[in-house]
Amino acid sequence: MKAIIPVAGAGAKLRPHTYTQPKALIPVAGKTILSHIVDQLHEAGIYEFVFILGYLGDKIQEYVIQNYPHLTTHFVYQNERQGTGHAIELTKNIIGKDEVFVVLGDTICDYDVQEMIDCEHNVIAIKKVDDPRMFGVATINEEGFIDALVEKPSIPKSNMAIVGIYKIKESYLLYECLQQLFSDNIQTKGEYYLTDALDCMIKKGAKFKYTKVKNWFDCGKKETLLETNATLLKKSGGNVIDGHSYEDTIIIPPVSIAANCTIKNAIIGPHVAIGANSTISNSVVRDSIIGSFTTLHEVVIDNSIIGSDASVRGLSRSLNIGDNTEIDFG
Repeated sequence: MKAIIPVAGAGAKLRPHTYTQPKALIPVAGKTILSHIVDQLHEAGIYEFVFILGYLGDKIQEYVIQNYPHLTTHFVYQNERQGTGHAIELTKNIIGKDEVFVVLGDTICDYDVQEMIDCEHNVIAIKKVDDPRMFGVATINEEGFIDALVEKPSIPKSNMAIVGIYKIKESYLLYECLQQLFSDNIQTKGEYYLTDALDCMIKKGAKFKYTKVKNWFDCGKKETLLETNATLLKKSGGNVIDGHSYEDTIIIPPVSIAANCTIKNAIIGPHVAIGANSTISNSVVRDSIIGSFTTLHEVVIDNSIIGSDASVRGLSRSLNIGDNTEIDFG
């Protein structure tokens, strides 16, 4: 089985970080978003991956080659953003008639990959949501099969949202339906969606089961990315690679501290992820993501995302304060 991971998006809601770094390489709980996805699939026995690149795609390609030399990898460029259906169609010559696992490149979920792979039918991962109008939506019949899929319906017939994870057994039929979208110009809000191609497969007789994900982690904007970072750190318990105590520093777990970090006179945690080769001194950091090769000095940081190769320095104050005094530095 091969895996397709579309990572062509610009990640506009995570700017300014995505001006210089593709969204898929944003760190969460000590690993990039892309690594969370690839590692999950690889652990289930998938060794061949197709990455659909676009914005800052050269950085993703370099990252994959450096970090996953043991995998068979292919890179396809989506030069025009025409939707997920258009992106998947670009992989036709690589996939052929093989079974394929598709995970959208910003989708971190807690689910049973092996169960999806072992299922004798096509499988789509879903999750119940309060407002399904911004998602693809699945309706399920009494036999437990999906009988219709609709992308971003104005009046949803179900609250079961498609999370962006698919196992396709009949890939030849998928590409046939994608071609039908293009020839008949079937678009949703100006784009060719994978959802519409999958619904076409159902209409042609393909059987789709569903699996419910336990957790669906949102990496779309700063606030939800920090929530995802905290949740994944709690789940894993964190990871301090160096494995030694830092000078005059209190670590409040769960935290993730990468290799070669220098930390002294600081309070770190909870829910902090720090990239490699960073330096933190005389500071307090909690509920934050700190990039690699970054320096923090004399700062108090909360609910923040600091990129790589950044430097943040606070004000140094010397005080001589008498009794019964109250000072508020704001």
